[in-house]
Amino acid sequence: MKKKNIKKRKKQIPGIKSTTNNFFLNIIIFLLAAIIIFVSYSLFVKITNQSDNGIENNKKQTASEIIQLEVLNGCGVAGVADRFTDFLREHNFDVVNVGNYFTFNVDETIVVDRIGNLENARKVARSLGVQRTNVVQQLNNNYFLDVSVIIGKDYYKLKPIKEE
Repeated sequence: MKKKNIKKRKKQIPGIKSTTNNFFLNIIIFLLAAIIIFVSYSLFVKITNQSDNGIENNKKQTASEIIQLEVLNGCGVAGVADRFTDFLREHNFDVVNVGNYFTFNVDETIVVDRIGNLENARKVARSLGVQRTNVVQQLNNNYFLDVSVIIGKDYYKLKPIKEE
């Protein structure tokens, strides 16, 4: 009979373990709630910053007043890059570099956006008479210019040569 009474007493007396378990469970619940709040706040901040950046990106897509560019001869005909340079300067573009492309096998003239503002490259292409399909984007942080013009073998069809 004594054994039965001992078992009943253990069930009736709350132990230290149950109080300790409740304390640790409350800490875990509090930490999980803090993590959920932190993640929610981070998502909110990230989403609002992205929408602000989207507005800034739309503003960037207007052509700059001063477009710095380079003219590269990719067709191999002597003097073509100089003629294009003169034409572009007459049309208020800032040509900062003139030279040869690494190859002379370029079939069509290409206008390359270097900074992520395609509107600058499109403006240069329009002034030269280059098709919109030949305007490409190659972002390069090492370049300190906006646009590169690579003159191809179709140079004689473009405005700098036609208008002479």
